[in-house]
Amino acid sequence: MKKALIIGVGPLKGLGAQLCKKIAKSNFEVFVAGRTQSSLDKVVNSIRNDGNNAQAVVVDTTNENQVKAMMNKVGTGLDFAIYNVGNNRPGKIVDMEADYFKESWETSCFGGFLFSKEVIKTFLNEKTAGTLIFTGASASLRGKSNFGAFNSAKGALRNLAQAIAKEYALNSIHVGHIIVDGGLAGDRIKNKLVDFDQRVKEGKLIDLESVTNAYMFLYNQNKNAWSFELDIRTSQENW
Repeated sequence: MKKALIIGVGPLKGLGAQLCKKIAKSNFEVFVAGRTQSSLDKVVNSIRNDGNNAQAVVVDTTNENQVKAMMNKVGTGLDFAIYNVGNNRPGKIVDMEADYFKESWETSCFGGFLFSKEVIKTFLNEKTAGTLIFTGASASLRGKSNFGAFNSAKGALRNLAQAIAKEYALNSIHVGHIIVDGGLAGDRIKNKLVDFDQRVKEGKLIDLESVTNAYMFLYNQNKNAWSFELDIRTSQENW
């Protein structure tokens, strides 16, 4: 059985968790990675209740030793990896503490470097034509007032992903970047919006199932017609 590793998994009705569930249904053993054991356990239990295979891995993606330990736990057979980590936090530049800015960069870009380095090394060592996908946002392409830290971090992650895609294409390693442009109809935003159900009804939030389908679309592409990037938004998004 092939293995998949998804890092950045939070609530059950979130993108990371739904990616884990979707990929597990495609006959993968899924390693569910994130910072909070209780959240990971809920996802793993849900996958196992569906009759599929999953394991939880608690990890800080900005800690190199923890990332290496995670890869050791995954072992051989990795075929599909997703970096789904990010922190969409606001703040004006003149009011921002240096550590706040640094944390945003470390989470989005430096963690992406540590993760992708170990994933690519595994693919190369095992001669695997694997797939590595990064989750981006509209911030990956442009700066926005009050989100300077997040914008710069996501932009850096996109450039890193593109460099890796070009660097290892001849090794048959497919690297992709998916821009999620808008709010997802999941638990995280549901807990913040009093009109969540109405927004879903009106089609103003992005459907989680459709987003996970996009990741599988990239995974299943023939290497003679690869895409590096997809962008996903509702028909009502102002972009």
